[in-house]
Amino acid sequence: MSLETAFEETTFSFSSAAPQPAERRRQARHLTILRVGTLLVDGRRELCLIRNISAGGLMAHVYSTFREGQPVSVELKTNQQTSGRVTWINGSNIGITFDETIDVEEMLANQSVTDNGWRPRLPRVEVDRMATLRIGARNFWVSTLDISQGGVKIQTDEPFEPGEDVVLVLEKFRPIAGVVRWHQEGLAGISFNQVIPFRELMDWLRAD
Repeated sequence: MSLETAFEETTFSFSSAAPQPAERRRQARHLTILRVGTLLVDGRRELCLIRNISAGGLMAHVYSTFREGQPVSVELKTNQQTSGRVTWINGSNIGITFDETIDVEEMLANQSVTDNGWRPRLPRVEVDRMATLRIGARNFWVSTLDISQGGVKIQTDEPFEPGEDVVLVLEKFRPIAGVVRWHQEGLAGISFNQVIPFRELMDWLRAD
């Protein structure tokens, strides 16, 4: 997987559980496009890089020393703070469990439109659903790990080649045409040929 395709965005999840430390193989990435957050701790403000946000907490890359059980507040939006506690520490990454769950859908919807009216693509959202991947006349079962308006990451035992045209068929969703961008250690990234409309993807993510 080349640096051009090996990037990691902040991932969102609807789970009420706080994120856990990432698996080792998924940490070997070139880190870009990570969302910047603010931590308020012991009367001081610190910037951090947010790797993963769920309804119940977040995982952040920090630049100072924290301790387990330490109370913190996270500023996810200007002048809006969410309180919580540090529940695990792994090198420069920490896990924070919120005192109360947050509305992930509302956060995604609000950040999707900027002041000048420009709508960036939806960040990656964690999913755990089976799908079929069609390449020519062949069909393969795959497991989806995260999805955005512009692409999806899947888990598969098949050795897909970058540049292959594919069609992803998700349960209760229309087929989506795309291209394999990278494949490594049983994981593959697929870029969609057309961006999925924000509300269409959100409705599918929130469906039972």
